[in-house]
Amino acid sequence: MAGDKLQEQDKRVALVTGAMGGLGTQLCRRLHAEGFLIMATHSPQNARRDAWLTSQRADGVDVRAYELDVSNGNACDNVVRQVLNDFKRIDVLVNNAGVTRDSSMRKMRQEDWHTVLGTNLDSVFNMTRPVLESMIERRWGRIINISSVNGQQGAFGQANYAAAKAGMHGFTKSLALEVARHGVTVNTVSPGYLDTAMVGQVPQEVLRDRILPQIPVGRLGQPVEVAGLVAYLVSDLAGYVTGANIAINGGQHMC
Repeated sequence: MAGDKLQEQDKRVALVTGAMGGLGTQLCRRLHAEGFLIMATHSPQNARRDAWLTSQRADGVDVRAYELDVSNGNACDNVVRQVLNDFKRIDVLVNNAGVTRDSSMRKMRQEDWHTVLGTNLDSVFNMTRPVLESMIERRWGRIINISSVNGQQGAFGQANYAAAKAGMHGFTKSLALEVARHGVTVNTVSPGYLDTAMVGQVPQEVLRDRILPQIPVGRLGQPVEVAGLVAYLVSDLAGYVTGANIAINGGQHMC
């Protein structure tokens, strides 16, 4: 038992927000396979929590779960403090939490704007600020902000979502400049349309007739493909990559 605890303390720790969705799940599984201890946050009162944890552990993926409203700065401070108290380090932060509240600007409610900005953009500040000192002290850290192709090209009915996702990369570039000398890298990953439950809510005719024709490879992306990119960015081999926005969208938007 003591040996197991010692082995845990030797491992790097990855904290993934929005961990129980389609992409979040694959991020956790891939980082676990890369040898990280996984700390997964999920939205309050997530009905899937217990089933999700059982499923991951049945596959040998050991995950610690934390209920968290990422738009609440104090709550984020508390979760980070708890992880640091228990495991003494956070080496990787993946800011993956996100929601949509789509409508045209003429119909968009202020509540929808604030909800999306709070969960998708404020959360990046709320989670990143309290983990920085731990990374700087160790002179090693990786921060990955999961944005979206629509943060680069825009999307009808997603002014709130596109603004939040575009804002993430401005944050990435500025923070990358601040912490590069401390051995900490900060990067943005911008997926296109992925085969997840969120995209599954799009009407099939819209997907078939409007979205897929815009994607040169002719298909949705797979969450495991994005997780593979993130696995590289959090590795020692990626120490020279910082401030980048890496598109993984099947050629839908080339920049």
